[in-house]
Amino acid sequence: MMGAQTAVVDEAGFAADARMERMDRVAVLYAEITAASREFLRALAESDRLRDWAEEGFAGCADWLAWRLGITRHTATEKVRVARALESLPLISGAMARGELSFSKVRALTRVATEESEAELLAFARAESAASVERMVAGWQTLDRAGEESAERLRHRMRRLSIFSDGEGMYVVRGLVTPEVAAVLMKAIDAAGDALFAATAMDDRPEPAQRRADALGLVAERALAAGLATEDAPVSGSRAERYQVMVHVERESLSETGEPERGEQRMCELGDGTRVPAGTARRLACDASAVEMTKDTHGSILAVGRRTRIVSARLRRALEVRDRGCRFPGCGLRYTDAHHIVHWADGGETSLKNTLLLCRHHHRHVHEGGWRVASDTDGQAVFFSPHGRAFAAAPPMPLTDADALLRRNRERGVEPDWRTGLPPAA
Repeated sequence: MMGAQTAVVDEAGFAADARMERMDRVAVLYAEITAASREFLRALAESDRLRDWAEEGFAGCADWLAWRLGITRHTATEKVRVARALESLPLISGAMARGELSFSKVRALTRVATEESEAELLAFARAESAASVERMVAGWQTLDRAGEESAERLRHRMRRLSIFSDGEGMYVVRGLVTPEVAAVLMKAIDAAGDALFAATAMDDRPEPAQRRADALGLVAERALAAGLATEDAPVSGSRAERYQVMVHVERESLSETGEPERGEQRMCELGDGTRVPAGTARRLACDASAVEMTKDTHGSILAVGRRTRIVSARLRRALEVRDRGCRFPGCGLRYTDAHHIVHWADGGETSLKNTLLLCRHHHRHVHEGGWRVASDTDGQAVFFSPHGRAFAAAPPMPLTDADALLRRNRERGVEPDWRTGLPPAA
């Protein structure tokens, strides 16, 4: 009888040991992944700092990362933010590098941590759950109540805004606004960012500040189009029409080979007479309203046609259902222009097959940045950089395995065990 009881007890003990071994393996492997994730974030921060993504034609590091890793842009943006923050937080960085602090906790801490506060925050994060860390970060403050009220009064008195010319063709916008005004303004810029985000960059290497300036312009355009003008202001047509940008262009300038020789006069200008390149006119004409005018040899207008919409509302709806945003790899922004793969001025159809949606940034890439887009036999868009490199919608992921991950961690001196990541014993 004793032998049978011992056998039963041993089997139960073996089952418990096996269960613990399986659970420990889960925890240890996650710690290994966490340690490797710190190396990933370090590499990401370096690549971002050197602006590697700009050479590939992407508007920002998060855009490139989302495309390259096959993740959402929100997730990519968070990873870029954390990677940047960890560069100045050595204690939190070290804890993550050893697999002791999960990415969830690190993500929360990097929202508020400074070199002075990270030791205190790290001690709290080691002992508490990720949910507790998130709650703590949400309520983190640096002043007492009286100090906050005094600071708020000072902020209110300091509010101001000015816009003035820099004397060289640009305007300087400078100001200080209260937190609640800033919250509304940033919410509007965030909304424009969801729609535009990097869409109207001023050059091939747009910086975040430049992208925010473009988003602010979109906010202003939408506010005016919505009717902020006073009721007694003289208007012609709707308020939206009053603020439209008009381009006067000859049909020949819209064709791919229609740029005139140097010194040749051919109309391609804004309403105030400012010359615009043919590529810019082609981009604007992709998705616009057109009014055709007939002139005599002396430039006098003989006839004015009806205004027609290049891309009809029906086609636009179909494009939005199919594309769900900008088709450039890794982008997906929702505020877009309809782009003709073969421009209508070159005989291309204004059809679902020959059009796709591009955000303003990538639309500019195609028309003025040397990029090309074509449709393959399956109807998928393929983009080609100015150097001829093809960009597909989703690149292949590099091959790896768990053993290789473990070896790299060991080479860095990282060797987590079942205790790694647990709160310290009381």
